[in-house]
Amino acid sequence: MGKIDERNRSTDSSSLFKNAWMKSFLLYAIVFAVLGIAILILVKVFNIGDTPLFLDVKAFVAEYGLAGIFFATILAGTIVPLGSPALVMAAALLGVPKIPLIFVATTGFTIGMAVNYGIVYYLGRPYITKKMPAEKLEELTRLWERWGWTLYVVFGLIPVLPVELLAFVCGFLKTRIDHFLIFSFTPRFIVFLLLAYFGEYVGMWLGV
Repeated sequence: MGKIDERNRSTDSSSLFKNAWMKSFLLYAIVFAVLGIAILILVKVFNIGDTPLFLDVKAFVAEYGLAGIFFATILAGTIVPLGSPALVMAAALLGVPKIPLIFVATTGFTIGMAVNYGIVYYLGRPYITKKMPAEKLEELTRLWERWGWTLYVVFGLIPVLPVELLAFVCGFLKTRIDHFLIFSFTPRFIVFLLLAYFGEYVGMWLGV
């Protein structure tokens, strides 16, 4: 019986990454990563970081960026494709203090996720089926029933995976709100922590 369960678990896990929509997310992630690296190389080669315009932008973001990041990550926590991980890395690169940045971004993202949860919690299937195909909802629900919060944490720790969609599933299934908030906050805190320090390192490498 144990071998059968393990085989089923392995099948579910592998099937997750074979889905067309998951492949699309991974493809987009690769494309954006390549573009990001190309942009960083151009900034380094042409010393854009030393231009007055870039320095002015950096000073503005460092002084006023936290409020914008807070509202942007709230939107990113819903289904607005703002790319909160890239936003956090860019903010750190531009000189936004790391510790406030990490807490503000994580809090904003968690609020956005809670919005997803709350809307579907009260409006149910009619609302969620407007946001995702029925077959995707059923697929995510089956994965949730098998993996539960482990699946949610994995999605939260890997920026390219659509954890925002899982927030819909959590609201649809009426999972415990305290668990939802903890498992929304903690993985993204870890991700934003790593990206903030990486962004600061990239900024030093670029000389900005």
